[in-house]
Amino acid sequence: MSAYLTIDFPADQSSSPKAECHLIVMTESHDVLSGDEAQQSEAKQEAAAIGFKASGGNSHLMSSASGLLLIVGIGEAPTSKLAAEKAGAHLYNAMRKSTKISAVMTSISLDASLAASLLSGAMSQSYEFNRYFTKKEETKQLHLSVVASDKAVQTDFADAEAMLKGVFLARDLVTEPANSLYPGEFVRHIEGLKHLGLEIEVLGETEMEALGMGALLGVGQGSSRDSYMAIMKWNGGGDEQPLAFVGKGVCFDTGGISLKPAKGMEDMKWDMGGAAAVTGAMCAIAARGLKKNVVGIVGLVENMPDGMAQRPGDVVTSMSGQTIEVINTDAEGRLVLADCLTYCQQEFKPQMIIDLATLTGAIIVALGKEYAGLFANDDSLSTQIVEAGQQVEEKCWPMPMGDAYDKMLKSHIADMKNIGGPWGGSITAACFLERFIDDGMKWAHIDIAGKAWADSEGHAHPGGGTGFGVRLLNQVVDNWQS
Repeated sequence: MSAYLTIDFPADQSSSPKAECHLIVMTESHDVLSGDEAQQSEAKQEAAAIGFKASGGNSHLMSSASGLLLIVGIGEAPTSKLAAEKAGAHLYNAMRKSTKISAVMTSISLDASLAASLLSGAMSQSYEFNRYFTKKEETKQLHLSVVASDKAVQTDFADAEAMLKGVFLARDLVTEPANSLYPGEFVRHIEGLKHLGLEIEVLGETEMEALGMGALLGVGQGSSRDSYMAIMKWNGGGDEQPLAFVGKGVCFDTGGISLKPAKGMEDMKWDMGGAAAVTGAMCAIAARGLKKNVVGIVGLVENMPDGMAQRPGDVVTSMSGQTIEVINTDAEGRLVLADCLTYCQQEFKPQMIIDLATLTGAIIVALGKEYAGLFANDDSLSTQIVEAGQQVEEKCWPMPMGDAYDKMLKSHIADMKNIGGPWGGSITAACFLERFIDDGMKWAHIDIAGKAWADSEGHAHPGGGTGFGVRLLNQVVDNWQS
């Protein structure tokens, strides 16, 4: 909802807003990475005198000849962007615990990319969603002025800040309750991105019915809320075909007639995590002004039980023309994605497609919450996604597919069932999706069921909605090799 840290870049310290303290970044070996020569010397002497342990997150406020110094320990000196982001999270946490709300940082002894990552990690950590609290201690709005002689720091940070716009949007969307973020409201958020230069098109139920999207529409027919498909287009490149991202947007998933247990059902407000990631990614791509053509498509529905809801045993016809026997109405996300994938291929003929979805609990059984599950029909695409994930700490683990799993989808009455057997549920779900991919189309499916939400603090995020997928997809675009 909000970032509680703002950062600016005054030309010099005299032109910066009056700061209450100087921020001194210190490694565990007491090397000082910010401040002028006198401040560094004083900070080192103070740290040695009091036995200050400069491990990640420790801090100490001291008086000096040049004013107050807030010494912040970050552990080892960062040598990678990810390590710098983690150090930045420590930086913000120390500022938040301090009694001071404004600081200045000068003479950063890191190269531009690491310095920008340090600052973006701090800003990412400052995210907080507090919209629905009526009685809560007000979170301090902090400000940091950065005086950097290397102007590349500001340039690199501007790109990182644009990325965070998308990350924060995805976190907001995932965190909102379903009575506030239903399909029509999700569309409103998407339409609010037009000012970034995105072209937005929205298909309602009438348009989708005319296109034969029986799989997607079947999921939403039990809800009083209309279903939608939203298309976001960024035309930053030349005449090349776009890269395509597709997201599952089940704004609330009761399981439908195959009703979920009551315990934990409240978590199904974030069953639209894939759509949030794609929307956030498109926001960031536009805000960063990437020189590529990219399209993002999200299918937005609610899966609710009422007298109009689809039943186990129903047969629906997808946009591709293939028929599906719905054995379990709680395996609904793949039905939404099926029609989105077909529309994407027919309308845009992209270079490749990556879909993201909180698709199966089975992937959490397989991988826990450390990795997203990655399924792909093209080794080079799979490799690019894995490498991109490692670069931004949004890790993906390649998973198998194959005929043995695909055969589990055989139906006695239709072209396929929507679930396989009792084992390998995330794999059979991926095999289902692959049936809607045209020959020769590079495609990957990323199951983010274990990554869209975190119960505790993680890499440069405070817990809750993580925004997982936004940075991953942007990195894929940055690195793209056809």
